[in-house]
Amino acid sequence: MRVEITDLDKLPADRGLKVTVGEERIALFKIDGSVYAIGDRCSHAEASLAEGELWDRSVECPRHGSEFDLETGVPASLPATAPVPVYDVVIEDGKVFLDMESS
Repeated sequence: MRVEITDLDKLPADRGLKVTVGEERIALFKIDGSVYAIGDRCSHAEASLAEGELWDRSVECPRHGSEFDLETGVPASLPATAPVPVYDVVIEDGKVFLDMESS
């Protein structure tokens, strides 16, 4: 299922934005013109990853510091060991769409 989220120019650069689609919480990040979408809940402690600090192409959980790769959802550091969902992003006519079938 493809869902329109926002206009690309309304998406903040270099920080997270939390959106809800149905029952899914998703963290969006716009970095150097690319947009990434991952599950917003840290797999370790349910903290919002949209509130985390960005490091290159990863986000650090604000609660316990696990870093998650924005392209794969895989944690690069403890205490998290399980990946978070990753969603395909499509930019079309200046709008951001998500494919809600997570990778």
